[in-house]
Amino acid sequence: MHTARANTARVDPAGVGRAGATDTVATPTVITRPRTHATAQWWALTIRGLRAIFRNGEIIFAFAAPVLLAICFYLPLRSIMDADPDMDYAAFLMPIISLQSVSFVASSAAMRASVDTTKGINTRFRTMPMPVAIPTLARFGTNGALLVISVICAAVTSLVMGWRPAGSVLETVGLFAVVLAVGLLIAILADALGLLSNSPEATSQALSLPILVLGLLSTGFVPEDQFPEWIQPFVRNQPISQFATSMRALSDGTVTLEILTPTIWWCVGLGIAGVFLTGLGIRKAVR
Repeated sequence: MHTARANTARVDPAGVGRAGATDTVATPTVITRPRTHATAQWWALTIRGLRAIFRNGEIIFAFAAPVLLAICFYLPLRSIMDADPDMDYAAFLMPIISLQSVSFVASSAAMRASVDTTKGINTRFRTMPMPVAIPTLARFGTNGALLVISVICAAVTSLVMGWRPAGSVLETVGLFAVVLAVGLLIAILADALGLLSNSPEATSQALSLPILVLGLLSTGFVPEDQFPEWIQPFVRNQPISQFATSMRALSDGTVTLEILTPTIWWCVGLGIAGVFLTGLGIRKAVR
């Protein structure tokens, strides 16, 4: 009688038969994108804007604008204005030359923001791992650099005309602090209008016309008493005239807090409007 032996197969503890080899399970490799710091992103976009300034010829206009203004107003009116023994027309004209350079920066800022919107650049930025405020802050950096260049050109033009600061060093620093503060605030406001606009050309025209009218109807080119009496209150109290009055007082060393107060309040108003409209523009850009 034969005894049958039952062959038992060994079962792998994991439930998988082995033939002398061990199977390995591949672990998927996760590729992580290197993080870019927000400061580096801001710097890269600012450099992009500065290159555009040189490429588009804006830097040439920054040099040419104050020179053309001096030729158009200082040369024709100098003999008439200097007939008044109390009038130094080069010193009188210096604030408006600086402020008109500021208006050029504002127009460029509005155009730059509007072009970024209409060409879809802001839409492209939304797909990148970038804080939503970085493009706007980069344009602020570009506008600030263009503003500094424009103010330097305006100061050099005024010096060539014969303007010399008669105040102290602190007052002279305050003079340029006023024009730079006004320029930055107007550039912020213009940038916000550009973000909210759908047409670069319409934005530039809508911004240039009010600045031109306010500049001509101000005490920047001629004294207040040269205007008709019915319009003198507007001429005296509008922002361009108040900025020019403060800058002249700082230039000749006669500044007081009373003279500076209207300029301070106008700057506060521009700042509030700029921040509010910039918030609306950024909200529109991220939609």
